[in-house]
Amino acid sequence: MPAIPSPLPLDTSNEGEPRQRRSRRKEARPGELLDAALALFVEKGFAATRVEEVAARAGVSKGTLFIYFPSKEELFKAVVRENISGRFTAWGEELETYTDSSAELVRYCMHSWWEQIGMSAASGITKLVMSEAGMFPEIAAFYQQEVIEPGHDLLRKVLQRGIASGEFRPMPIEYAVYSLIAPMIFLLMWKHSMATCCPPSQQLDPVSFIDSQVSLLLGGMLAPTKSR
Repeated sequence: MPAIPSPLPLDTSNEGEPRQRRSRRKEARPGELLDAALALFVEKGFAATRVEEVAARAGVSKGTLFIYFPSKEELFKAVVRENISGRFTAWGEELETYTDSSAELVRYCMHSWWEQIGMSAASGITKLVMSEAGMFPEIAAFYQQEVIEPGHDLLRKVLQRGIASGEFRPMPIEYAVYSLIAPMIFLLMWKHSMATCCPPSQQLDPVSFIDSQVSLLLGGMLAPTKSR
């Protein structure tokens, strides 16, 4: 009888590839879920967004979503930390090492905020919180603690820096902080409301708007020349 050929050896060179692929996919899931949640929260609001929709948009099951985020509230908190509040450490470090004038620091802060938050999908979170705070006070309290308070602290340090150097006149800092915040809130609300229906002739250029607001604010904050 002719000899029966032995079976060809199995190619095991890619044996670990499926496992590696699964590992990479698993590592990507939290980020994909956060991206999907951010888009849906901004598009539909917190109340109207269902976790099933988030999971479907991210391409996973609802059960998989709950592995990473046990509730919709925790998912929302993770979205805010990933896109907004997680930036405050870096912003604080920039403030500590900034060497230009405090007037330029004010300008830099407002432009940087617009570039990193206002121009991103996260710009819609502020409107969401403002419109749904009454229905979800725990979400509002979280946003107050994670975003508003650190933001106020950062701007307070900016103003204190200018006052201490004699560049800014003495002012009630706690209220002056709101003067810096108000134009940015206006831009966010405009972007996610009137901007979608205004004719081209009435559209705002955010950068020009910020420059205009900074000039007006500094006009009230700068100390008289003779005392600088």
